Amino acid sequence: MQSLDDDQAQDIISIPLEGKSSIADYMVIASGRSSRQVATMAQKLAERVKQSTGRGARLEGLPVADWVLIDAGDIIVHLFRPEVRSFYNLERMWGFVDAPVAGTA
Repeated sequence: MQSLDDDQAQDIISIPLEGKSSIADYMVIASGRSSRQVATMAQKLAERVKQSTGRGARLEGLPVADWVLIDAGDIIVHLFRPEVRSFYNLERMWGFVDAPVAGTA
């Protein structure tokens, strides 16, 4: 989350998935102001994951960068353009309507 905050991501939330899903322990959702910012944040985050864990993260959606998924093993990160995030509304799907925003929790 610090990496995303450093890259000026907006509305960053973390959703604990333990006991709800076996896909990961946490899901992080954040927005970028443009496709270009989303792509840049995704690439930097993938590099930082590799540096800190020694494992490469898988990225999906990078060419268009409206919605990029980063699979970092125990953490899944979704980066969206605001309009796309609003349309899919993953927070509501996972029951986090009032999820804490980075910097306020």
